[in-house]
Amino acid sequence: MFSKVTYNIIALCIVMVFFSSCAEDTDYIEISSELEDQKLKTTLVALGGTLDYFVLPESDDFSNIPADPNNPLTDAKVLLGKLLFHETGIGMNSKKETHQKTYSCASCHHSGAGFQSGIKQGIGDGGIGFGLHGEARVMAPDFTADIVDVQPIKSPTVLNSAYQKLMLWNGQFGATGSNIGTEANWTSGTPKETNNLGFEGLETQAIAGLTVHRMDINKTFCSDNNYEALFNDAFPEVDLAERYSLITAGLAIAAYERTLLANDTNFQNWLKGDVNAMTSNEKKGALLFFGKAQCFQCHSGPALNSEAFYALGMNDLSGTGVHGTVDEATKKGRGGFTNNPSDNYTFKVPQLYNLADVEFFGHGASFTSIKEVIAYKNNALKEHNDVPLVALANEFSPLGLSEHEIDLLTEFIEKSLLDRNLQRYNPNSLPTGLCFPNADAKSKQDMGCN
Repeated sequence: MFSKVTYNIIALCIVMVFFSSCAEDTDYIEISSELEDQKLKTTLVALGGTLDYFVLPESDDFSNIPADPNNPLTDAKVLLGKLLFHETGIGMNSKKETHQKTYSCASCHHSGAGFQSGIKQGIGDGGIGFGLHGEARVMAPDFTADIVDVQPIKSPTVLNSAYQKLMLWNGQFGATGSNIGTEANWTSGTPKETNNLGFEGLETQAIAGLTVHRMDINKTFCSDNNYEALFNDAFPEVDLAERYSLITAGLAIAAYERTLLANDTNFQNWLKGDVNAMTSNEKKGALLFFGKAQCFQCHSGPALNSEAFYALGMNDLSGTGVHGTVDEATKKGRGGFTNNPSDNYTFKVPQLYNLADVEFFGHGASFTSIKEVIAYKNNALKEHNDVPLVALANEFSPLGLSEHEIDLLTEFIEKSLLDRNLQRYNPNSLPTGLCFPNADAKSKQDMGCN
């Protein structure tokens, strides 16, 4: 039998051991977290030279936002572009008179869907409805597939597009970078002819897109709708005879698009020094992204994108909600533009921020979750029957990720790269007083806009 004193001593020892154990566990957690942060920092510095390599600048930090030398960023130009990007009043050339002034650039690139459309195919002229984040937009009953304004490919985001020299999945817009030497394909009488103006991709696409999507800008519109002073402030150096035009409007829109940066995310805030901005699982996912999963081979820089084109064997648009047919040039991606067989079935590497805002992925919207895309790349088995095996990128090979690792990688992309306040880039109202991003009756009902 133990004496009372002995029992007290034993009890005291048990208590001391318990608290000592707790302290050791706490120290281990803190050390583990510190080591996790240090390992991620070391990995990123090895890849980019510094952590700053991955940091997106503030949206008003014009000196650090990549810009076209022929279209320098100014406050006045960005403000004008912000309004024109959302302005439904410039949708003046609809195929149906009843649909005039009901759509905008933002119909297919709005903040609620990470500056994508929210559906498989963005619909401009001929679309009705919006839903909560663009998911309910459909073709109007008085339109048909041959006249409705849709793309034969999933509308890419304009978020973080300042980090792209060329625009669209096939890179056909832009007179610089890897489009030097493709001049023979800047076909006269097509939107590609806009490359002859000599601008980078964003500017070229914005200028060409205004015509393609049946929009217009002129002196009368500007005078009647409080835009004249805005154009004067943005382009004081441009002759009055040319100041109120599709070209200047496109340059302003491109300037605004360059400021659309997902710079307030868990990953971005961690990069800027907040070690608690990401959870332990997010950090593990980041380590996989920049390590074993080899995502960084194609997704690099501040926007986690690339100017390269790869064939990954993904399907083209098909199925419900798809209007029209996909032509051969579109199916061939970069090759459909360059006419170079070695470019066939290759598509540009997209940026990866705010993918949690959308429901369709891949150039053909053939995936419905981020996890599906990761699993597809992990297995590296093509889904498109027309893409020959010899055309597939060497980087498209099995990764050997476990189900748990796929989950961690998914969590990093979904949560760490999500900017939850892209609405800060929306205007409070438009000079015309019209609703945006759409102004058709169904959209206005959905959005509660009068």
